[in-house]
Amino acid sequence: MADADDVRRLALALPHTVEIDSDGFDFRVGNKGFVWSYPERRPGKPRVLRTDIAVLFVGDEAEKQALLLGEPDLFFTTPGYDGLPLVMLRLPRVGVERLQELVTDAWRMRAPQELAADLDGA
Repeated sequence: MADADDVRRLALALPHTVEIDSDGFDFRVGNKGFVWSYPERRPGKPRVLRTDIAVLFVGDEAEKQALLLGEPDLFFTTPGYDGLPLVMLRLPRVGVERLQELVTDAWRMRAPQELAADLDGA
């Protein structure tokens, strides 16, 4: 099963990925985030960065709902993410191969066209 080190390795293997300094992980392409640690918020308590949960960019609401409904053991959301094309992924429940697919898809959706071509050419 996957962990934060797998997220880091897979994200940094993609062209033009930049890691932002964080207590967890935070990766961007073209100055746009595509995968980062889940900042869990609980009422009356400080925010906690959860490195066992990744927030992934998914593109649109339809894809978000398909993942949430199709694989509720892997994906979830919270009210703070309503209306945003983002899902939370439970890393201990996903295989590395599937994680690679999800991270790469998130990268493709966020990368500017001129940068995305570098992945296709690799």
